[in-house]
Amino acid sequence: MKHTYHIHGMTCNGCRNHIEESLSKVKGVSKVIVDLQKAEAQIETDSHIEIETFQDVLKNDGGRYSIHKPGEHYHSEDKNDIQSKGRGTGTFYCPMHCEDDKTYDQPGDCPVCGMDLVEEQNLSTSSTEQWTCPMHPEIIKDEAGSCPICGMDLVPMQPDLSAEEKTYKKLLKKFWVATAFTLPIFLIAMSEMVHNNPLYDIMKQQYWNWIQFALSIPVVFYATWMFFERAYRSIKTWNLNMFTLIGIGAGVAWLFSVVGLLFPDVFPEQFKTESGAVHVYFEAATVILTLVLLGQLLEARAHSKTNSAVKELLKLAPNKALKIVDGEEIEVSIDEIELNDIIKVKPGDKIPVDGVITKGNTSIDESMITGEPIPVNKAENDKVSSGTINGNQSFLMKAEKVGSDTLLSQIIHMVNDASRSRAPIQNLADKVSGYFVPIVVIISVITFIVWSIWGPEPAYVFALVNAIAVLIIACPCALGLATPMSVMVGVGKGAQNGVLIKNAEALEKMNKVDVLIVDKTGTITEGKPTVETVGAFNEVLSEKELLQYIVSLNTNSEHPLAEATVKYGKEHKAEILKSENFSAVTGKGVEAKIDGKNVALGNPKMMDYTKADITSKMKEEAITYQKQGKTVSYLALDNVVVGYVVIGDKIKKTSTKAIKVLQDKGINVIMLTGDNHDTAQAVASELNLADFKASMLPEDKLKEVEKLQENGKVVAMAGDGINDAPALAKSDVGIAMGTGTDVAIESAMITLVKGDLQGIVKARNLSDSVMKNIKQNLFFALIYNTLGVPIAAGVLFPFFGILLSPMIAALAMSFSSVSVIGNALRLRTIEI
Repeated sequence: MKHTYHIHGMTCNGCRNHIEESLSKVKGVSKVIVDLQKAEAQIETDSHIEIETFQDVLKNDGGRYSIHKPGEHYHSEDKNDIQSKGRGTGTFYCPMHCEDDKTYDQPGDCPVCGMDLVEEQNLSTSSTEQWTCPMHPEIIKDEAGSCPICGMDLVPMQPDLSAEEKTYKKLLKKFWVATAFTLPIFLIAMSEMVHNNPLYDIMKQQYWNWIQFALSIPVVFYATWMFFERAYRSIKTWNLNMFTLIGIGAGVAWLFSVVGLLFPDVFPEQFKTESGAVHVYFEAATVILTLVLLGQLLEARAHSKTNSAVKELLKLAPNKALKIVDGEEIEVSIDEIELNDIIKVKPGDKIPVDGVITKGNTSIDESMITGEPIPVNKAENDKVSSGTINGNQSFLMKAEKVGSDTLLSQIIHMVNDASRSRAPIQNLADKVSGYFVPIVVIISVITFIVWSIWGPEPAYVFALVNAIAVLIIACPCALGLATPMSVMVGVGKGAQNGVLIKNAEALEKMNKVDVLIVDKTGTITEGKPTVETVGAFNEVLSEKELLQYIVSLNTNSEHPLAEATVKYGKEHKAEILKSENFSAVTGKGVEAKIDGKNVALGNPKMMDYTKADITSKMKEEAITYQKQGKTVSYLALDNVVVGYVVIGDKIKKTSTKAIKVLQDKGINVIMLTGDNHDTAQAVASELNLADFKASMLPEDKLKEVEKLQENGKVVAMAGDGINDAPALAKSDVGIAMGTGTDVAIESAMITLVKGDLQGIVKARNLSDSVMKNIKQNLFFALIYNTLGVPIAAGVLFPFFGILLSPMIAALAMSFSSVSVIGNALRLRTIEI
């Protein structure tokens, strides 16, 4: 028997091999093949084996991976995998992407790296405002009013804290507890450096050691106990991480002190003071743990700013809207808006859902979605998007997309998905981190041995302190955060400027693109074609009759050119005839049966397809328009070409400038269009484009992409139509115009909300900035550890007498992660 299952949590070939080995050990399994790219496992068995058996195997193997049937979404149900810290309202994921896009239902710790899970921001976390009675909190209403019990005015309810804020407040509380108990320990320990220590006049050193021990208990077993839990879990599952080092380092210092306090006679004289008491390190252990806790606290606060772009987008969603019902305005929650509802938008209001203006005109500030500061004028039949802000005039609109289908919701969803995705460059950091912790532990052991043998007296004390310093200063956390933090901030920055990144891989690849292929219609041009003229090739049919056939045929088509002819026909009151057997031939045109005649409309390839000959005289007449950059479509009745329609589409104002900027960046821009050569040449000349190809079918565009890739080029493809989808999917970076079709957007890795080439310039600038930022983070993290570990081991001591205290090492380690996040946050201020 053969079954295919989905595997969650794989990030590399090591994961794939490990899963294959684990599943192969199940009794009755004859063969296992795991595909990393598809995230699937094909399992051949001698007899049927329940999926729960495979789930238990992976669960008992550390819980890093999961297996489930195709189509099912993974959610962790294992309470051991995550420690519940309260109820969250969103999806939780690891900020270091240890398990790629794996998510959890509750807040807690990542089972791999131990970091606090981060809450994904979405519209569900921005709840509708509710009202309650200050005297009777059980009364909750969706709108203001009076309490039905006591009559008092209802007051707005305070929204629940996000899981992120709860984590921060919990860490803050623990930090103050840790500080309160650590400070006196530190002062007691430091008093030993004072001549004629006054504390010893009060009681002997042994008793002060007992006080330090008592004061350390709340720090170790309450405020920072989570670090030891994470360290234990990391060793148990062999997912070694920063908490492994912290747990070992601080744990050794504290346990050594406890044993020295209880059994002083087991230690050699080197570890004892003049009074005969063993020198304890309660201050080192507690200060280290408190400083690490401070680092976690600062990191939690800094991390909350990395997804500030999503939070700002969430603020754009209004809670209420004015719905027109039977001519009356009724205020409703946006959750109550349904398709085709008529909504009134007043001056200064946020537009609640996506739709089209049915009455009135206004100017709308779309800067929060497109990044363009200039308000856009809107009139009847123009589309408007949720979250944008109305100008100084009221209007009525019809709801066309509500809830999760709105543009704002889709942007937030895309930003969240991209923020959780893994950039290829992160594999380097993951590979280094995989070997890092064991190597640091080995270096720590070697440090202890070397100092014990060759160190100055007291050698064992120097050996212990320096070995602990090595463990504490090493921070793989900074290395792991280097990439995802930059990606998260960069993706948010892009969303604020109308550049939607589907995944981190697109952000990285965009930096390497050296060839950009662009479509013409809707990409270079405005995508708002208009009919300029309808002409007949003979006197058999009048222009009015030709227009009837053209409009009747195109009524069934969704192509922009078809919409233009239908609009033109309505303006000229053309009669729409009944059509049958309508068919759209991709990249060529359309055909149907009208009034018993076989009618076809399209380019020369469509005429060839229907075996309708275009005479040389017809071609000459069409060329006149084509050399002006116009598109000419031929009309054939029963395989005879009888007329044509001329359609114009203006070049976007930003196209020329954007292409020039991209060319200056060393990117070769090539235009591929399904239009004829003369029209393409006219457009290319205006844009100073040397490379273009005309009469391109979808398969031709696809072949062109493949040809360039075979020549070693990194290819980006920008398009907006269904015929662009294959090339978009095949290219290294597919870029869809937000004004285009859903198919094109789905096939692309980057979507430009505004839909012009200037967005590609922004995408390239964003990619350049993010990749530079990532490399800076990786450099700082690697250099930090490369220099920090040997200094902590004491390599400078023989030459300069410099040693690194474990407490200083803890401070440096904590701030290393914060510095990486701080550097990533600089991306919020860049201009793209």
